[in-house]
Amino acid sequence: MPLFIAYHDEEWGVASRDPAHLFEMLTLEGAQSGLSWATILRKRAGYRAAFDGFDARVVAGYGPDYVERLMGDAGIVRNRAKIEATIANARALEALQAGGTDPVEYLWSFVGGRPIRNRWPTGGGLPDETAESAAMSRDLKRRGFRFVGPTVCYSFIQSTGMVNDHVVDCFRWSEIDAAAARLEAASAERSP
Repeated sequence: MPLFIAYHDEEWGVASRDPAHLFEMLTLEGAQSGLSWATILRKRAGYRAAFDGFDARVVAGYGPDYVERLMGDAGIVRNRAKIEATIANARALEALQAGGTDPVEYLWSFVGGRPIRNRWPTGGGLPDETAESAAMSRDLKRRGFRFVGPTVCYSFIQSTGMVNDHVVDCFRWSEIDAAAARLEAASAERSP
């Protein structure tokens, strides 16, 4: 599937600190629960349109009437619990910000602020969850986030480049690893 290949080759595993992209991926990973990733990728443009480009401030303001409108939108997965979770998650992100916590830094804190650089062999049985994703899941739930189980959180960590889970013989592994090494070097230069 061309969408899936493009997603793998251009986006999956690339470190992102863009708040809208992080919110988008948290939403899409939760929406994928029980469905195929291909289904979500086909509906991605519909999600972006339906959820105002994943501007958390805007989505946090959605009320019951907007939920009903979204339930009729064929461009997204029309699951009330998942739609309401997206709105609740936007509100939780806004609550973090209002409480003086940068949501981007908060999300990245679960991996120590920089990408985890794995070295999986071909066919190397990637985990469904990790200690980091379990900790993220627990804390997100405590803060009112929904559809954020440990497996969803690990998929989120992978998709946003908080971990490099490309296998070592994939052409993307070396590209993503080199980018992570540059981030580490830049971070070390800034540290006292």
